[in-house]
Amino acid sequence: MLDVLPGNAAEMILGADATPESLKALSLKLGLDRPPLERYAAWMHGLAVGDMGTSVSYDTPVAELIKERLAVTVPLALMAMTLTTVLALALGIYAASRHNQVGDIGVMTLSQLGIALPNFWFAILLILVFSVKLQWFSAGGFPGWDDSAWDAFKALLLPAVALAAVQAAILARITRSAVLDVLREDFVRTARAKGLSEREVLWRHVLRNAFVPVLTIMGLQFANLLTGTVVVENVFSLPGVGRLVFQAIANRDIIVVRNVVMLLAAAVIVINFIVDVLYAVIDPRLRARHR
Repeated sequence: MLDVLPGNAAEMILGADATPESLKALSLKLGLDRPPLERYAAWMHGLAVGDMGTSVSYDTPVAELIKERLAVTVPLALMAMTLTTVLALALGIYAASRHNQVGDIGVMTLSQLGIALPNFWFAILLILVFSVKLQWFSAGGFPGWDDSAWDAFKALLLPAVALAAVQAAILARITRSAVLDVLREDFVRTARAKGLSEREVLWRHVLRNAFVPVLTIMGLQFANLLTGTVVVENVFSLPGVGRLVFQAIANRDIIVVRNVVMLLAAAVIVINFIVDVLYAVIDPRLRARHR
């Protein structure tokens, strides 16, 4: 679709004042004069032999560009997913164990606010409070892992919190519902009849059985964090994959967009496969069913 839209990378590079002759010469040099289907076929052939091509706006191999940007996006997604998991499991289990009590109502109210919270607005709010007012963190940019790992970690902390807020709210509600469903099962009543405490029932019997639907959402969320960091990376000026694809679209650097989208789609497939494998690890009944 981007290929057939008006305009190309040559126009973005040379600007609005470029002459038709210069545009034609640069288009010829970049191979943009070829039909869209021919360029698409050439890109597919490159993927088959492990060649992602060269970015027309950066004049750099696309594989190197993506590798550099993944060093920001992957740690950011992992940090956000860790925060999401810790907050959501703690709040979801707490709410389920106090069903219809003040604690449950408070957690559900908080999670509803979190779901309605735009992460880009929350990101700006975090910058205002922790960067402008308190000056605990930088307002944006990324120093790199080579200079100082601690400074790099601090640069990703606020973006991770901004990403985790909405995801934690969603996962907390799923965790609460899953735990409540398991608490109504017969084997839970049997465990209580044996004299086990509520804590033992919850941690030894309920959580493992409730974790299958929670794991499904976690897999989807991690894939979403990898693919959906465009806005937050732009708010914090982070040189990640999200910002790369945003800039590539603006520059009409089609080959970069194609490769990033293909990479992110592959990441979603791999994550879903890993989640399916983990189902059998968590729930022995699934292993027995396939024997």
